[in-house]
Amino acid sequence: MATRGPRPTEIVLSDAERVELEGWARRRTTAAGLALRSRIVLAAAEGGSNSELAQRLGVSRGTVRRWRDRFVELRCDGLLDEPRPGRPRTIDDAKIKDLITATLETMPRNATHWSTRSMAEHLDLSQSTVSRVWRAFGLAPHKQDSWKLSKDPLFTEKVRDVVGLYLNPPDRALVLCVDEKTQIQALDRTQPVFPMLPGTPARASHDYVRNGTSSLYAALDIASGKVIGALHSRHRATEFIAFLRKIDTEVPDDLDVHLVLDNASTHKTPAVKRWLLAHPRFTVHFTPTSSSWMNLVERWFAELTTKKLQRSAHRSVRQLNRDIRDWIETWNDNPRPYVWVKTADQILDSIASYCTRIKDSGH
Repeated sequence: MATRGPRPTEIVLSDAERVELEGWARRRTTAAGLALRSRIVLAAAEGGSNSELAQRLGVSRGTVRRWRDRFVELRCDGLLDEPRPGRPRTIDDAKIKDLITATLETMPRNATHWSTRSMAEHLDLSQSTVSRVWRAFGLAPHKQDSWKLSKDPLFTEKVRDVVGLYLNPPDRALVLCVDEKTQIQALDRTQPVFPMLPGTPARASHDYVRNGTSSLYAALDIASGKVIGALHSRHRATEFIAFLRKIDTEVPDDLDVHLVLDNASTHKTPAVKRWLLAHPRFTVHFTPTSSSWMNLVERWFAELTTKKLQRSAHRSVRQLNRDIRDWIETWNDNPRPYVWVKTADQILDSIASYCTRIKDSGH
């Protein structure tokens, strides 16, 4: 017969305590540790063993027991961080709250975002204090990421289709992520590049000479990481069909071919559709519109750009094409496949959560 552990400490909250704990748990300016402790106590007040709460909240049973007992002994004050040794604080909690609130909810009159200097002047604080608090709370007003939600009416279906290929590819088939990197410029610097020296980075002139462009077609095998590539001077359906013929030649005849493509117009012309009908072993899977992040070959293009193209100088398109071909050949000598880890449900849940945040933001 299994033995039971000690009975967990019972917690009964007053209305004021519940309001304060819920505020700490929800407010974005609350420190992560205090927010977690508040959620532990709120969950404990609803009942359940320490093991159940630990599993639900993703923490250890000892953590649940410690903060449960601490709350019973000292109530809400017991959840706050104890003073640490060192220089006494020169800014109180109210000032920090005002600083965080102003950073998140206001904007300076003469700029699009706060700087440490403008915020320090606005709240009569030192610049170092503003910088220190921002670092502690992970705030960086000068940075901005980009994002875009797809409006594809078949977004869910396409996500499940493409992710299903990545996580469970079909037998006796090759899954290729295909796309074009168009208008790659052959750029040459107007002056010599100074090599790196101790204490001095490599230096290149900011201006350049354009010597023409090239377009790279690439197909990334998700299983092996190898790449089939072709370079063309133009970017039309004609060139895309020529690349499909190359894929057809290089892939063994006994394998089906599944192509992951974006919604570019050159991928959907009548000529392309006729070619695909004439080659039934090819199956096309389109990513949702505005969702290039789902095509793994885009990750390979990023490596090509940062490791080769970004800092190279080319005096002609021929030289550019030769460098790209050499880079692909070197890559294929030791290919590294990209591993997709998120399921379709995880992606859709993440996007749904993001949409909820946008809706609730008031904008």
